[in-house]
Amino acid sequence: MCGAISCFTMSALAGREAQASIHAVELTAWRSLIGLAVIGLLLALHPRGFGQVRTGLPWTHLQRSGIHFIGQIAWFMALTMIPLAQVVAIEFTNPIWVALLAPFMLGERITRRRALAVVLGFAGVLIVTRPEVAGLGAGQALALLAAFCFAMNAILTRRIMARDTVLCVLFWMGVIQSLLGFAGVLAMGAGLPPASAWIWVFAVAFAALGGHYCLTSALGHAPASLVVPMDFLRLPTVAFVGALVYGETLEAALFFGAAVIIAANLLSLGDGRDRSVKASRG
Repeated sequence: MCGAISCFTMSALAGREAQASIHAVELTAWRSLIGLAVIGLLLALHPRGFGQVRTGLPWTHLQRSGIHFIGQIAWFMALTMIPLAQVVAIEFTNPIWVALLAPFMLGERITRRRALAVVLGFAGVLIVTRPEVAGLGAGQALALLAAFCFAMNAILTRRIMARDTVLCVLFWMGVIQSLLGFAGVLAMGAGLPPASAWIWVFAVAFAALGGHYCLTSALGHAPASLVVPMDFLRLPTVAFVGALVYGETLEAALFFGAAVIIAANLLSLGDGRDRSVKASRG
């Protein structure tokens, strides 16, 4: 988890730096292509090879990757508009959106505890964004859109993983997002990124892959109830980096609101654990 936190923090920092010379659409396109190349190499080395990319859920893959594509662009853009720590704090509402959407998309029952977690989570968002001070700015709106898209992505991934492998999911995500990204690049009339941007583009791509690898590995060594709360350490880490590199102010309201959002996530996580225990006893 320390590796995952370091990688995701690097991804945020590199994402902001890259956008000093290229647009978020360009960054997402090149990041997706680099990721696809890595996944292609892994498939080539895998005993089942490229045979495992066959899928009976092409439409669901298209939906998942398209929504994630939008969320990724929104996240990158938000990095350049508001403090890094505020982006991460709002991103932590992802599980709250999942809890809110799961009853409609997965048929899961929303319990009182989850309903309370949803209310508490969005109260935390109001504390973090403080719309009564200066209104809800574009940066906060984009960060919320990213969190919503990432939640939709998680729900659609659950549908896909019932039939397809992880490499299959990652392969089609790379293909679809590369096509969408470079369609956007062509529409913008953009060319190759300048030489100064490439180090940040590769940093974003490999930091994201490394972060997901570390997170997946952590879940293989410890229960989610231990791993998931550790991810919240990403907020003070990113806040420290933002203050050190960009001189961003560490406001008490940000940490208080983030604490409320984290409490909501832990409440929702506890609900899922309780229901799993009851099911095993049954």
